[in-house]
Amino acid sequence: MIQINYYGHSCFGVETGGKKLLFDPFIRPNELAKEIDPSRIEADYLLITHGHEDHVADAVELAEQTGALVICNFEVSTWLEKKGVKNIRPMNTGGKFNTSFGLVKCVTAHHSSGLPDGSYGGNPMGFIIKSNEHTFYYAGDTALTMDMQLIPEWFTLNFAFLPVGDNFTMDADDAIKACDFIQCDDIIGMHYDTFGYIKIDHQEVLDKFEREGKNLTLMKIGETITR
Repeated sequence: MIQINYYGHSCFGVETGGKKLLFDPFIRPNELAKEIDPSRIEADYLLITHGHEDHVADAVELAEQTGALVICNFEVSTWLEKKGVKNIRPMNTGGKFNTSFGLVKCVTAHHSSGLPDGSYGGNPMGFIIKSNEHTFYYAGDTALTMDMQLIPEWFTLNFAFLPVGDNFTMDADDAIKACDFIQCDDIIGMHYDTFGYIKIDHQEVLDKFEREGKNLTLMKIGETITR
């Protein structure tokens, strides 16, 4: 059993293999997450899918605060190094890394990536995390892509984090199709409601998943669940 904490937008804390993972830290600029105190967040690993501000806004501060090893693409790692972050593992799509909690594999995310200062952010990525407890997919910001069909050739997923907000990423209908591609029907939604462009009707989206025999969880900011 692993613990999942939701900090808003696409930022999740996951405790697995005895370690604390934090994905895509965007907390302080998020009005919906104003009750979250980033200074209380602990992390052993900080995983960043791409360079957009709504995924890196708190990365430098949290990397320094926690001492976490930051896993990200090469371009994001270079940007972080210029800001004084030293504990970094640069990676790229297709790469894998054996960590103290298990395996991290970087997979394709079909999106864009620019850093807050306007510099090139490299290729966006998703992550497959395989520990002794669970194997899960954190998709990052992505459209539906045929590359997702490769994932079940490598891994059997227990659950997955998928974007459902539309406009910048997949919508609910494409996320349902993604469930079939990745052969996983237990989904935690992300990248919705934070901005006007990605506000969703929660009940409508939940009903769509239920009709297709999929389980969608839309967590409340500050909520903790287990899997």
